[in-house]
Amino acid sequence: MTVRFKSWFSSYGEVLSERDVRLLFGALAISTTGSWAYNTALLAFIYERTHSLGWVGAAGVARMLASLLLSPYSGVVVERSDRFRLMLGSNTLAAVWQIGLAITAISKGPVLLAIAFSVLTAATTVFEKPAVGATMPTLVSERNLVAANALQSTIDNLTVIVGPAIGALLLIAGSASVVFSINAASFLFAALMVSQIKHRTAKVDVSEGGTIGFLQQISVGMRTILGARSARVLVALCALVSFVYGTDTVLFIGVSSQKLGTGPKGYGYLLVGLGIGGVLMAAAVDKLASRSRLAWVIIAGVAGYCLPTALLVVIHTPVLAVIVEVFRGGSTLVVDVLAFTALQRATPNDQLGRVMGVFWALITAVIALGMLITPQISRAFGLDGALWIMAIGPFLLGLLGLPALLAVDSATAAASAALAPRVALLEQLQMFASASRPLLERLASVMQDQDFQAGAKIITEGAAADYLYVLVEGQVEITASGESGGPAKLIRTMQAPVYFGEIGILEHIPRTANVTALGDCKCALIDGDTLLEALNDASASSSLRDSASSRLAVTHPSLRSGDDEAATFAGSL
Repeated sequence: MTVRFKSWFSSYGEVLSERDVRLLFGALAISTTGSWAYNTALLAFIYERTHSLGWVGAAGVARMLASLLLSPYSGVVVERSDRFRLMLGSNTLAAVWQIGLAITAISKGPVLLAIAFSVLTAATTVFEKPAVGATMPTLVSERNLVAANALQSTIDNLTVIVGPAIGALLLIAGSASVVFSINAASFLFAALMVSQIKHRTAKVDVSEGGTIGFLQQISVGMRTILGARSARVLVALCALVSFVYGTDTVLFIGVSSQKLGTGPKGYGYLLVGLGIGGVLMAAAVDKLASRSRLAWVIIAGVAGYCLPTALLVVIHTPVLAVIVEVFRGGSTLVVDVLAFTALQRATPNDQLGRVMGVFWALITAVIALGMLITPQISRAFGLDGALWIMAIGPFLLGLLGLPALLAVDSATAAASAALAPRVALLEQLQMFASASRPLLERLASVMQDQDFQAGAKIITEGAAADYLYVLVEGQVEITASGESGGPAKLIRTMQAPVYFGEIGILEHIPRTANVTALGDCKCALIDGDTLLEALNDASASSSLRDSASSRLAVTHPSLRSGDDEAATFAGSL
């Protein structure tokens, strides 16, 4: 049981072992907790000053509208900037707006000015989610991407629980201005943490040399989502459950007041239940994502989030209602994390920021739609009718996506089967003994077959290093003149399956030996840049580095991987 427990959480430990990831998650946790506390205080402040729910609603719509309008272009800004410097600036600027809001509250300034500062805060922080989503695939290895996204969702769910509670306590002990000031401090502290992140991101020319305009830059994100079948269907289901979340924010008020007898506070209890469910499911979602067939897992997540809403028709006990929400919160996390990860994997790195901007604009839009239409449905069919509609309707819509999900499963299985022989070949090589299945499939998908006749020179000493060679069939001879020059000497002969040509790629130096076919040979070639990119997986790079070090010591001992310069390079893989 202990071994299984450690295995279950190992990927999460690997994610958190990265210093930059810890700093990023810490910054997100602090700023998001402050923002949830601020949301609670802002609504209370506006209602206290105006005694009008209309003003409260106007403040919420104004902030959401700012996020909705700016989200598509936020991805373009993310692509054009160093993402962590952008986050540093946005957090700092958000702190300025919150200080302005605190001053407005202290001086009893106009409510419109307070709303303006809240809108500026929403507009400034709109870059954060696209920046994080676009950068996460470069911060963690491919095999740990689901775990990283699950951890980020866990932070979101925890802040939903903790943030409003902190805001409520601060309001009791102090005033809204205190909460606004603390939120400003949380943004500044988050900015400080982000400034310590060493990882840098490349800037992308989103205008493609000035050939495409503003709208075309934004449309790249939508075209990419629509063009990738797996991402398309999963993003649609993620949008569906986000729409249901928007309806929850309205229905929870009615359920709390009319069925549970907990008044307005019950809204917070039910929201906390959703957050707890997400936290509990985070430990399992990485294992679920490793399944070869995900269609029924995802549909089960949609069902688990939608259908239990109908139970609120007959439940009148707050504890039971919260338990239902815990189950629903765990179910929606499955859909959210799998959809988000699929989108990251299906999108080229130089387009990911723009895709993330469109994704979050879509999510914001459907949440707003859910919030807008639920009161109309409730008035037309009553609270019970609305609960039944929101339980059954979205689930049936989700079922319409099942054929597409099954097709994606079949396509994935077929692609995996086609790559199986090459993956099996890579698994025989010591350099990839500890590599994950996704990494092996990634390399197998880009391998190029090439045949060599007996006596052919496969690699020439001194030539530029371009490919890693995997000998599939045949035997080769390794010779080298070495650092001393002179006639080439026999180093060794190698029999398939084996690899060679890694030294020049790893050390960024010319070829250090000749490789000649002793008979007809068949090789599989892996592009050097692709190999280095894939070796972000530390388990594979360490094995490869050890092998390269021992081979380099034979022909070029002064360049062996144990030297300081090489060791520095190895640490960057």
